[in-house]
Amino acid sequence: METFAHIKTVIGIILGLSITHLLKGAVKIVEHPKKNAPYWVHLLWALYIFLAVIHFWWWEVHLNDIRHWDFALYFFLVIYIMLYYFVCALLFPDQLDEYDGYENYFYSRKKWFFAVLALIFAADIVDTAIKGKEYMARLYWEFPVRNILHILLCLLAMKINNRKFQAVLVIVFIVYELSFIIRKYYVE
Repeated sequence: METFAHIKTVIGIILGLSITHLLKGAVKIVEHPKKNAPYWVHLLWALYIFLAVIHFWWWEVHLNDIRHWDFALYFFLVIYIMLYYFVCALLFPDQLDEYDGYENYFYSRKKWFFAVLALIFAADIVDTAIKGKEYMARLYWEFPVRNILHILLCLLAMKINNRKFQAVLVIVFIVYELSFIIRKYYVE
């Protein structure tokens, strides 16, 4: 349990930095809306990532069930968590001077954004497997289908520049994430 307490601290630090980065980015838009012209699709992706980060943080309570920790497992978890920070940093860069607001910035970095998001879903499969077969069995068929479908959609989103597609995709991701949270924690 002492090892897990240490790991929880590292999880908390990195995920806390992720949320801080999202909040800092949102505040910059409020402080300087002309300089940091907001884009609703970008803001919805920021909302989605916020939901994903806090859901991940809640979900990781199941790491408490792991009895044997080694450095490889710890290293994987830290890299996995760093992907969340990376995607938050991609959404809100320190400066937008080279871009005409967040719309231009988002589409210039969308390949990176969706590549990292796809990696997060792939790492989620590994992370869930680490928690054991019994734990995975409780997630039924939906979990692997969800992650594989999300990975495929992210790969598709990297290639598609159509703004309507991007708008529908973020709405689908948010609605599904909220549905998953409600069904997982309030319906079961």
